[in-house]
Amino acid sequence: MALAPEDYRAQHQRRLAWMPWLYYRLKPKHRAWAEPWQAEIQARLAALETVTIEPDCFIAPDLALFAEPGRPVYIGRQTMIAAGCFLHGPIHIEGEVSINHGCSLDGGRAGIRIGEQTRIAHGVTIYAFNHGMALDKPLYQQAVSSKGVTIGKDVWIGARAGIVDGVSIGDHAIIGMGAVVTRDVPAYAKVAGSPARIIGDRRDD
Repeated sequence: MALAPEDYRAQHQRRLAWMPWLYYRLKPKHRAWAEPWQAEIQARLAALETVTIEPDCFIAPDLALFAEPGRPVYIGRQTMIAAGCFLHGPIHIEGEVSINHGCSLDGGRAGIRIGEQTRIAHGVTIYAFNHGMALDKPLYQQAVSSKGVTIGKDVWIGARAGIVDGVSIGDHAIIGMGAVVTRDVPAYAKVAGSPARIIGDRRDD
C-alpha cells in the first residue's frame, strides 16, 4: 500500500503524543513542522481556556484541559503532557514536568501544585477534593470539600498511583507503582502500598 508523506507525518505526531520526550530529540527537519503544530495546539487552548503555557512545552492534541475563570491552569516551561490526559484547574505545574499518558488531575477548589522536574507516570490520579460521607443523605448530595494537593520538585510518581486531597509530597520523594497516598510524604522518602507507607529513603541508596 502506497502512503503519502502526510500519512507518515500524522503517524509521527501520534507517536509524539504518546511519547512526548521524543519531541525534544527531533532533528531540525522534523522540528520545522512540529513546532508550528505545537504552537497551533497551544494557542487554541489558550484562547479557549484560562491557561498559561510557557515556552518549549509539548501538549498532546487530545488533552482534555478545562480551566474556567477562577480555576486557572499554569504550565511551566518545557513541560510535556502526553495523550489521553484530563486536567481540571486550578493546577499549577512548574517547569520540566512530565505527565505521561492517561493521567487524571482535578484541582477541586484548593488546587494542585507540582514542583519542577517531577515525573508522573501513566495512569496517575490526583484529586484535590473529597465528598462527605454522612448517612443523612445520598453520597451524590453530600457537600464537597477541598484542601489541595502539593507535590514537591524532582518527585517520581509511579504508574497508576493515586493521591487524595490534602496530601503534601516532599521534594525528591518516590511514589511506588499502584500506591494510594492518603497522608503526607516526607522529602526523599520512598513509599509504596495501599495505603502507602514509607519503605525507604533515597539518601540511603
